[in-house]
Amino acid sequence: MVFGGVRHLELTRALITGKTHQWLSPFEKSVEMVLARRSEPTVVLASGDPFFYGVGVTLSRRIPASEMTVIPAPSSFSLAASRLGWALQETTVLSLHGRPIDLIRPHLHPRRKILALTSDSRGPAELAALLKASGFGQSELTVLEALGGPHEKLTRQSAADFTLSGINDLNICGVEVKAEAGARILSLSAGLADELFEHDGQITKREIRAITLSALAPRHGELLWDIGAGSGSIGIEWMLADPSLRAIAIEASAERAARIRRNAANFGVPGLTVVEGEAPSALSSLPAPDAIFIGGGGSDAGVLDAAIGQLKSSGRLVANAVTTEMEALLLAEQARRGGSLIRIDVARAAPVGRMTGWRPAMPVTQWCWIKP
Repeated sequence: MVFGGVRHLELTRALITGKTHQWLSPFEKSVEMVLARRSEPTVVLASGDPFFYGVGVTLSRRIPASEMTVIPAPSSFSLAASRLGWALQETTVLSLHGRPIDLIRPHLHPRRKILALTSDSRGPAELAALLKASGFGQSELTVLEALGGPHEKLTRQSAADFTLSGINDLNICGVEVKAEAGARILSLSAGLADELFEHDGQITKREIRAITLSALAPRHGELLWDIGAGSGSIGIEWMLADPSLRAIAIEASAERAARIRRNAANFGVPGLTVVEGEAPSALSSLPAPDAIFIGGGGSDAGVLDAAIGQLKSSGRLVANAVTTEMEALLLAEQARRGGSLIRIDVARAAPVGRMTGWRPAMPVTQWCWIKP
């Protein structure tokens, strides 16, 4: 039995002497069929490198490598780099195939080179539109179509002037990023500007956010709970720290939850999970976290107890207090459980008549604790 897409089976039809089977939708149905044939000779056809977001990755989650013989071919990224003369180790390689195009946003930095695999013929135009709307319209966009075949084609245009049509569904885009004044550049450090977030005032401010993320100390592959997420800024910056990181934003307000989703897309982390509901009841069915942040909604001792109960052993909890009630709770918890307490005072220069003076923000008490 030979499994593959319509195009793969058509290309190899003259070589196949057994039966064929096209991929089903949803794809998991086909995976189950492959698994059912583990004792029978089975071939799976794929393009390029099946272990870069490909079927090889999907099957290897269910079938040991010892049961598979894999014959990879040059990926579209290798072919594109060879046509453009780009060093792959100096190029950001990104798959947008079947994934949100917003994932490119964190990588938009001046002088960066990006190879982005798209889903279909509409992908390059959608990418050009995103670049233009984000202040990167002067970026050079090279569309590489049908690489390695007789209909291979390369076309270069600026994102702002993009007019290509009739593009082959099999395409990859090379982006040489150029930023205009005011371009939306997401810095690589923690503590992004408050103005970049859509919010209603319920946001952990830039300086406090940078200190909070340092205390949360994200590590590869970890999951964060952001309880009382507000604008989602903590969870968003947590996920920006590394592609392997995951976050769940728990927010009782439907309006704020919608705002969090918009922010997550605009910051290129559309995978942020948003749970609408009140803590602690909304926490009961969630996967256990490696770290927890409590900002808004934490003055109820029940929230803190529920969060601590589900936190993994050696997990970190960071809670910020701006009210005296929440501060009293954190002081009591620190006295009972240990951990560290710091007080954060920030003042900003502001006009005072025709002169300038310091306007202090509300002080923040921060409790950091590691679960035994």
